[in-house]
Amino acid sequence: MVNVRPHRLYAKGRVLGHTRAQRNSKEHTSLLQIENVQTTEDTSFYLGKRVAYVYKAQREINGSRVRVIWGKVTRPHGNSGVVRAKFRSNLPPKAFGASVRIMLYPSRV
Repeated sequence: MVNVRPHRLYAKGRVLGHTRAQRNSKEHTSLLQIENVQTTEDTSFYLGKRVAYVYKAQREINGSRVRVIWGKVTRPHGNSGVVRAKFRSNLPPKAFGASVRIMLYPSRV
């Protein structure tokens, strides 16, 4: 019998917060830190990739409490590997610090 390890088809990331000025917060764009991405050049692979924020809700719908908010990586932010992402509906503040899944599609190769 062959021992096959399951493969993860997404990269892990973390929600840092919304883009903001000193006093104003822009909720339509979120900042994400992707695991093992340290520079702006590293972020170019992830531009245009789909992002999923998966969370559990209180109430069941169709037998499941798991919900997803989908988004897309739009552009780099700064020089340390952080990216900006836009989601279909704005991420709630309870998502700050939570993990997200950066899917490895659509491919630009």
